[in-house]
Amino acid sequence: MTQLSRRRNLAMVVALLLLTTLLAAGLFASNRLLARWLVVHSLESALTGWSQVSVGLGGTTGTDDALSVSGLGLRLTTLSETYAQIPQDAAASPLLENGTAYLDRIANAATAEIGSDSLRARAQILFPDMMAWSSARAAEMTAQLPEAFLVPPVTQQQLTETFLQLHEARTPRLTVFRTWWGGVEPLAIIATPLRRAGHLYGSGLLLLDVSPVIASANRLVLTVSAIMATLSALSFCSAIFVLWVRFRDVVRTNQNIEFLAHHDPLTGLPNRAVFSAKLNEALRLAHAKASNIAVVLIDVDKFKAINDTYGHGTGDVFLQIIADRLRSVFGQHLVARLSGDEFAVMVTSHSDVARMTKMAGDMIAATKAPCVIDGIEIQISLSMGLARANDGSWRASRLLHCADLALYRAKHSGRSTFIWYNPEMDAEAQRRKEIEAGLIKALKFDQFELVYQPQFSLHDNRLKAYEALIRWEHPTKGTIAPDVFISVAEDTGLIEDIGDWVLRRACKEAAAWDDKSLRVAVNFSAAQFRAGETQKKVAKAIAESSIDPRRLEIEITESLLIADTEAVVETLEAIHALGVTIAMDDFGTGYSSLSYLSRFPFDKIKIDRSFIRNLGRDIGTDAIVTSIIGLGRSLNVEITAEGVENQDQVTLLRAAGCDLVQGFLFGRPGAVRQGQSTMSAAEAPLSRAFSTPSDSETVAEDADVREWTLEISAKTTVVDADDAGIASDGTILAPLPETVDEALAKTSALQ
Repeated sequence: MTQLSRRRNLAMVVALLLLTTLLAAGLFASNRLLARWLVVHSLESALTGWSQVSVGLGGTTGTDDALSVSGLGLRLTTLSETYAQIPQDAAASPLLENGTAYLDRIANAATAEIGSDSLRARAQILFPDMMAWSSARAAEMTAQLPEAFLVPPVTQQQLTETFLQLHEARTPRLTVFRTWWGGVEPLAIIATPLRRAGHLYGSGLLLLDVSPVIASANRLVLTVSAIMATLSALSFCSAIFVLWVRFRDVVRTNQNIEFLAHHDPLTGLPNRAVFSAKLNEALRLAHAKASNIAVVLIDVDKFKAINDTYGHGTGDVFLQIIADRLRSVFGQHLVARLSGDEFAVMVTSHSDVARMTKMAGDMIAATKAPCVIDGIEIQISLSMGLARANDGSWRASRLLHCADLALYRAKHSGRSTFIWYNPEMDAEAQRRKEIEAGLIKALKFDQFELVYQPQFSLHDNRLKAYEALIRWEHPTKGTIAPDVFISVAEDTGLIEDIGDWVLRRACKEAAAWDDKSLRVAVNFSAAQFRAGETQKKVAKAIAESSIDPRRLEIEITESLLIADTEAVVETLEAIHALGVTIAMDDFGTGYSSLSYLSRFPFDKIKIDRSFIRNLGRDIGTDAIVTSIIGLGRSLNVEITAEGVENQDQVTLLRAAGCDLVQGFLFGRPGAVRQGQSTMSAAEAPLSRAFSTPSDSETVAEDADVREWTLEISAKTTVVDADDAGIASDGTILAPLPETVDEALAKTSALQ
């Protein structure tokens, strides 16, 4: 929630509280004012009636209006109006001048209407000097009153003020007393001025208990107040409802923003910001207390493959299940989701190596439980990197970096495992940074070059194609093999630029070969393959080099096939439509599925070298290779065997019906020798049509060959050039030699 939103909400709450307070205060004030007005008006009206009754008893007849007040009570009039209606004649004078009789009749009327016990005190005070009047004289008169008048809340000061008001009064005066909270006290004083010949000569006082009048007025006030309160409550609720409807979405949005600012909406776990803040705080406390802190970074293995295979909805549920299992193992520690498939755990207690290792093992064990989503069982695989801060020099960034290095090692160590950080990982990370920086320079200064490994046909023994392989010619470190830098390039994203360079350079160099029938194969990494873009790059490379598209072959691995299947199919079909050959590389080592072979436009299948290595030594491997070759023949696609290194493998592959072979037996990667299109009987097994290997490799190979020659020297058969049946165009008419010693013998004969 933003600071402005907080201020607006606070202002709204304060306004509502103020409105409620004002409404309550208004209801209370109106209640008290109405109660007092009703009590005073009732007493004044009653006093008017009592006065009229007193006049009537004296034999004087008032007007019709006056009678209506006392007799019927149909209209309320003020006390002054009543006295103005009383005839000032001789009939009334004796009554007004006779104070005792007048007070008696008023008292009798009051007790008859209010109650017999309503009269608390009465007195008649005569002033000694009718002409002289002052506050002091009024105080003296007050002192003459009986003590019955001086009951709370009546005071001498109030009685004195009553006498002073009578000096100019012509009618009886009513005095009521307020409470501290605005109510009316149950006592009232009726003061009657006694005049003779127009001069005040005394006063009559009555102290009445007006509780019945107050109770009657309160009932009416309560009824009115209840109605007002109900109307006010309805109005207030209506206003609140309107405000709630108006700001409901704003409040919900603010709540969502507040939640999203601190939590992951999918799993409900704290997010990266909260984890970083908590980690910094925990490190400060650990430094102050000299304690330890451990961090576990967790990455979901092959989560993208799950998303692409089963859909993002299933992927979301999969992440929620993983979050639940993380809570079950690390429940008392802070578990957070840092990014799409990356989680983190901060352990502030029990952070010693043994306990942390046990918890990590428990987490790996928790992933073994079945995970079934919509009837599909998906295996959970987590890689974890652990790092521990054991002194006050650690910072949050350093701790997370170390855990990330351990996580990287875990992901490249077979996955579904955990690894502790050790200082050697920093050196490895530094080497990777150096390689990354070197790759950037290599792209900029054209330090890469291509070498080519030949592919020969087992049907006609002719050279059919070359596979383009990249080498990095470092200015100071010499030639660097691709297995050193390709993984770094894939992790850093440089593989896309490197792959584009390989594609363009291979097409350009192949276009310059003398033999225009030779194809060139280019490997495409899954990291560089971009659905919808790769076909454009292939078409551009073909156009720039003017190579026949049929001479270009694109090799992809099976790992690419599960990533965005539909888009990959469309891209491969677009490439195939250009006339380019599509080959599945390393078949059998990835996510092999027969459905891929029917859905994708493959022209060739390459059997991985891991199968060829054990060919002839393991019955199961022989059966697998034979099945793959038979599958390719049934699908009418070419089969290429990689890593062929001895003649026994050649014999078995030819017998099984394999189409093409490549490997050290037929040639190491090197520069293309112009004009080389066939294998001679002598050169076929030990082709050296390419760049010469290093001295160490040559010595090792020669030693192996000599040892093999000694073992089978008795079986050696010399075949000269004429016996080999080589045609004038170089085509081998006779079968290839079945053993390496035959090739050696033939080579000696030719020399």
